[in-house]
Amino acid sequence: MVDINFLGVGIGATLTLLAVSLHYARGTGWTPTADISQEVLEKRASTVPETEFPEPMNRSIGGGAIPAGSVTGGGGELEETDTEVDESEQVPGDIPDEEAEYFEVEFEKQGSTIEVASNQTVLTAGEDESWDLPYACRQGQCVSCAGQITSGGNAEDYVEHDNQQMLDDAELEHGYTLTCVAYPKDDFTIETGEAP
Repeated sequence: MVDINFLGVGIGATLTLLAVSLHYARGTGWTPTADISQEVLEKRASTVPETEFPEPMNRSIGGGAIPAGSVTGGGGELEETDTEVDESEQVPGDIPDEEAEYFEVEFEKQGSTIEVASNQTVLTAGEDESWDLPYACRQGQCVSCAGQITSGGNAEDYVEHDNQQMLDDAELEHGYTLTCVAYPKDDFTIETGEAP
């Protein structure tokens, strides 16, 4: 049979408890690092140019919100509206392909002239040519896709905008356009990536 020396086990347990308690009393020496998240965000923000326009899909400019009156209060039923479309409110993108006209659009920076249909935006036509043109919201609610028509005159002499909300009359007068919602209605030359 094995003899257990209780004095030795007691001394060993006491020394172990003493070592553990000294370890925890002294601490691990670990100190938390400083929170640098705000510093990182500020550094990243400093690399992005400031803009004066709201972010895309911002509800304050009409993006992303449910149109007023689209949902009625009783039982969650949708209110019926007149489905007849007024031709004066027809979007150029809704023109059937067989009725579309074609216009010569010269892209200065790309060094090329292409035919663009009257039911196609200038941005889409450029992308169809595999050009990397700037854009963000694709809804006329920012100026990321802006370009300047250099053919002279008001931009609206050359393109029809579908719901552009960012350019004022003076900027349109200087030839600025939003390519994501600009449908051609005449031949012109454009310099893409030019914001007012």
